[in-house]
Amino acid sequence: MSKSEGICYLIGAGPGDLSLVTLRAKECVENADVVIYDALSSPEILRWMKRGAEKVYVGKRAKNHAMSQDEINALIVERTQAGHNVVRLKGGDPMIFGRGGEEAAELAEAGVAFEIVPGISSAIGGPAYAGIPVTHRDHCSQLTIFTGHEDPTKGESSIDYAQIARAPGTKVFLMGVARLRSICESLVKGGAKPETPIALVRWATTGSQKTIEGTLADIADIAEKADFQSPAVAVIGDVVKERAKINWFEKRPLFGKRIVVTRTREQAGGLSRELSGLGADVVELPTIRIEKPDDRHGFAETVTHAHEYDWLVFSSPNGVERFFDAFFAVYEDARSLGNPKIAVIGQGTAAKVKEYRFAVDLIPERFVAEGLVEAFEKESIENLTVLWVRAQEARDVIYDGLLKQGAIIDECIAYQTVPETDDPTGAAARLKDEGADLITFTSSSTVDNFFKLDLPWPEGCVAGSIGPVTSETLRKHGVEPAFEAKKHDIPGLVSAIRKWAEACPTG
Repeated sequence: MSKSEGICYLIGAGPGDLSLVTLRAKECVENADVVIYDALSSPEILRWMKRGAEKVYVGKRAKNHAMSQDEINALIVERTQAGHNVVRLKGGDPMIFGRGGEEAAELAEAGVAFEIVPGISSAIGGPAYAGIPVTHRDHCSQLTIFTGHEDPTKGESSIDYAQIARAPGTKVFLMGVARLRSICESLVKGGAKPETPIALVRWATTGSQKTIEGTLADIADIAEKADFQSPAVAVIGDVVKERAKINWFEKRPLFGKRIVVTRTREQAGGLSRELSGLGADVVELPTIRIEKPDDRHGFAETVTHAHEYDWLVFSSPNGVERFFDAFFAVYEDARSLGNPKIAVIGQGTAAKVKEYRFAVDLIPERFVAEGLVEAFEKESIENLTVLWVRAQEARDVIYDGLLKQGAIIDECIAYQTVPETDDPTGAAARLKDEGADLITFTSSSTVDNFFKLDLPWPEGCVAGSIGPVTSETLRKHGVEPAFEAKKHDIPGLVSAIRKWAEACPTG
């Protein structure tokens, strides 16, 4: 489809867990010229947007609308008619109480192309993550889904609560926490048994998920006592009893812990996925980003002559990636690198080297610069040439250490670390407003730049460090790390986080 034609994708962003977003949705967001989005449970989706794409927030919460539905309809039509590739991003599924049908009708009437990309609705995903199957052969074979947004006490309600009460099987309603008491009373009045089980799942499928249980007779009191707020999905029926046996998500080792990841936006994903998979509520707040070095010409020139060295030393995955990207921009054949030995710090750096189909000859037991210098002491590098691929602001430990061992060492400054100033998901505000249990730091630069944000340290929050250098930097800022990873890489940090969580379980 040509640019002038334009197309609008009505996309379901799923219930909250980023991994539940469909591959088609991700593809559309990555290629969009304009993304028009609601108050999403997974704002990290916006990080898939290409550079320069327009982002328009039209989110709607109860009594707080950034834009009316008529205005939204007009906006998606206008942007599509202008020839843009438009994504209309909505939580859950766009066609289940998401007004996607209305928006599709507006696009059709305007004569513009559109596509509907379904998403997992919280009506299904929420109960599943709470350990509640909405259908079960021992309990029911019918499912009724209705909106709780409509006031059941109004004179001309379009919802027949008596009919819903009489219907067999599971009932699920969305957007009804504010009217929970009146909805339950209406169902009982319509013939439902007061002792019918009901569960409410808040922020379903995310690390903030919370579930309460009761009956139609007492759930409103239970919710008020727990100060249970929206957004939530309610499940009514005997299937709620299955939760006692198959509640899986809320039993994960990091469930109930809000953990902040401060790595670069490009690198945060791996750690975030690990922690999310263990049940944590992960907040990605990158404090640094990687940019080209000041002397770009010098970097390119050094890479061109890399084949002249006996050893290549990489102290980070970033250095590996930028070195080989530059190398293959000049040379088409990997054999042009010659036959240098390769030394790295850490398994993550080794794995990055192996992505380019090169073997690693030396990796220290301690994944710090000092450890690499110690490892080289077992080698004979006197009068050998060494090229150290490093960050612009790296410590001089490797240079000084190898120089003392008689090596002829040159530096290849591949990148620089600078403060991250962009916060598209509002992570800083969330940390300030909601706090956290743990903030993780994977380098001294993440520490220094976190404190440059001038955010108040959350009450009851602790810091987790990947290694001794990072820990020392934390202490310089007046923060004693609660733990330090014994193995100074991401798997080691995750292991340390698990041990920390075991020592301070959620209360």
